[in-house]
Amino acid sequence: MLCALALLAAGNLSVPSFTAYARPDPESLRFGREGVSGWTNPSARLVWHGWFPGGGSVRAAVRLDLPPGSAARLELSVGRRSARAEASGREGEETVDFGDFPLPGREGWVAFELSCRGPLAADARVLSLELSGDKAGQARFNLTERRNAASVHIGYPLPDGARAAWFYNEVEAVTDPLHTFYMACGFRRGYFGMQVNSLTERRVIFSVWDSGDEAVDRSRVPEENRVRLLRKGPGVFAGDFGNEGTGGHSHAKVPWVAGRRYAFLLNARPVGDKTVYTAWYRPVGEPRWTLVASFLAPKDGRFLEGLHSFNENFWGTNGDLLRRALFGPAWIRTPEGTWLELTEARFTHDGHGRENRLDYSLRVVDGRFELSNGGFVGGGVRYGDRLRRPAAGRPPVLGSLFRE
Repeated sequence: MLCALALLAAGNLSVPSFTAYARPDPESLRFGREGVSGWTNPSARLVWHGWFPGGGSVRAAVRLDLPPGSAARLELSVGRRSARAEASGREGEETVDFGDFPLPGREGWVAFELSCRGPLAADARVLSLELSGDKAGQARFNLTERRNAASVHIGYPLPDGARAAWFYNEVEAVTDPLHTFYMACGFRRGYFGMQVNSLTERRVIFSVWDSGDEAVDRSRVPEENRVRLLRKGPGVFAGDFGNEGTGGHSHAKVPWVAGRRYAFLLNARPVGDKTVYTAWYRPVGEPRWTLVASFLAPKDGRFLEGLHSFNENFWGTNGDLLRRALFGPAWIRTPEGTWLELTEARFTHDGHGRENRLDYSLRVVDGRFELSNGGFVGGGVRYGDRLRRPAAGRPPVLGSLFRE
């Protein structure tokens, strides 16, 4: 089984090409377990990223499979050094040696960038990056097919004995690559935040899970377990979701922009053994809240629990890009009407962040929590670490929403 920590006695490391990224266009090359092909764009580059302990050098080669009679003129760049080499295609698979490359004096991420200096046959395949030497044996690469950055999360512990009927949080995107989800108000039954869905479309999304344990197909969920839509805002789409549990989904197309704060507000109203969950958003500084949707969740009857935020790269073609957002200030309002500020964050990540993708961070910036992943930068934070931010001290003003 491939694993990201490569401690090899022989000091050799083979990094599959399907773990790398195409630049500048992430869709310009074809990726598969059989290799990377379709190199018809002469400006395309294939880039691997690995962590090295610092100092010394590493020997680098690239393994190819070329059609008979074809040739490849290649260049490999590592830091400030580039080396060129050629392959003939006479023997099918062959390894092209680029020689030794010095590594930075400090530990950190190193990029290996492969480019073509001439046309390459469309069915030629780049198979792997081959590294050798003592430093290769100490390197960390993601060697799995999943090229997404690790999903990273902030958990907000509630004050002892507190119940949350309302959850308020703010998000400001610092970077906003395609396939990004900055989730502001997560809770035991669902999530609420903002996404970059295409080059032309952005959304505010609010979803609530059904009861039961169906993970894929909502048509299999009995009626008594299904979340029901009660109302939705103007222009909001509402429907079903599956494949990550099932439930009710809603979203509004909202042209939110990086560098501006957006407020997200979530309410839980228990009704017997059910709970009504309702979500609103607004740009910070504007007076009017916009309704996304209100869902009735069965087999519940509880207030908001498991409060959290997350930063997710939900499609891996551009998983090498940095995703960074500022979260907070976050508040809850108890059923009795008392506002309580949430100033503590507990950092967690998904399984991909355990060994395969270590480029993430959580820190306090300007009184807010900055949560980032991707970009092959960051570090210094571990699963379960806790941070505190200074209290803002001014609870949100909700106005007419309390009269709904």
